[in-house]
This record gives sequence, structure tokens and C-alpha cells, in this order.
Amino acid sequence: VQLQASGGGLVQPGGSLTLSCAASGSIFRLNIMGWYRQAPGKQRELVAGIASDGRTAYADSVKGRFTISRDNAEKTVYLQMNSLKPEDTAVYYCNADLQPTPWDSSTYYWGQGTQVTVSS
Repeated sequence: VQLQASGGGLVQPGGSLTLSCAASGSIFRLNIMGWYRQAPGKQRELVAGIASDGRTAYADSVKGRFTISRDNAEKTVYLQMNSLKPEDTAVYYCNADLQPTPWDSSTYYWGQGTQVTVSS
């Protein structure tokens, strides 16, 4: 199982970016998918999560600015980030709770990080 994240980059304050993360490999059931971020010197924190039925949850700091969505057929999760602020600068990691086969229990997998830098 592999999670491949993409879409990071440098953007000016007030700008937008969209991150995507595709899951591949042996996947029987894909449960919750989400995005975390880690800024220098800080702990990794949950940014947003989305369940298989579309229910979502957001960190207070990004509510109203970020939108998480998923394409179950493509096994991909997206994070649309608008009105970006310098404090959103961090390495963003995607995460998925999934069952590789019917005989496996659910396990969390992590993608590689993608850098988001908000600066003028």
C-alpha cells in the first residue's frame, strides 16, 4: 500500500493551493482519509479528515478556508486550501485508515510529506 501526495509549493498570503493524495496497492476497504501538517518546531496536527460516507471534520484554524474531499473510485483525497496564511506553512502529510485485504485489520498509513510555504 502506498499513499502518494502532491500539490505543495510556494504561494503568497491569500492565495490557494490544492493538495491531492492517491492510495494504491492492495486495498480492500478505505475508511477515514485525512491531512495532517507539521510546522518546524511543532507537533504534527490534524488539519482535516473525511469518512467514507463523506462526513468531514476540520481543525478550528482552517474552518471556512480549507475543504477536504475524496474520490472513492480513484482512492484519492484532496485538500483545497484558500485564503492561505503564513501560519499555514508546514509539511502536509496525508493519512488513510484502510484494510489491505478482508483478513487484515484496519491500519493507518502515511504518505510522504509535501511542503506548503505561504510567504510574500
